[in-house]
Amino acid sequence: SKNMAKTDSGLALSSENRQIANIESVSKLNWYALYTQPRAEKRVKEKLEMNGVECYLPLHRSPRVWSDRVKMVDIPLFNSYIFVKCKDADILQMNRISGVVRTVFYDGKPAKIRQDEIDAIRLFIEEASGKTLCKGDEVEILTGSMKRRSGKIIKIKKKYIMLHIQQL
Repeated sequence: SKNMAKTDSGLALSSENRQIANIESVSKLNWYALYTQPRAEKRVKEKLEMNGVECYLPLHRSPRVWSDRVKMVDIPLFNSYIFVKCKDADILQMNRISGVVRTVFYDGKPAKIRQDEIDAIRLFIEEASGKTLCKGDEVEILTGSMKRRSGKIIKIKKKYIMLHIQQL
């Protein structure tokens, strides 16, 4: 019984079974978040993929206005963040990749992100990608002095949208 050890769940494991359990936990792939340099997310994604690392960079299409034109561009949903799927033992090695600032930590350990959270982000991107704003749509203002107020779209122009905001 001296070769037995208790697990977190209270089960006793022999040294042989402990080794098997450790091998399984080391070889299991988890999702993690990496914090990147500003506007380096796409470059980091390319480097990670060239190194054989599975990664996910959620992008959304957004209009960008220049003095002479408006262009739709794919921009990261989360500025300066990219998700990677790798073994626990490999996550800190990702910090060596040019453009990666650091691994995101939670409670003193690299923050693991559940698969269902990644799936929820993918579903959101998929559902939102086909959505265009139309006259009569109810929208919420996200930034500025009118933050968190909602209104109905009454006019859509190239450079602005006019809303009707109900007063109290």
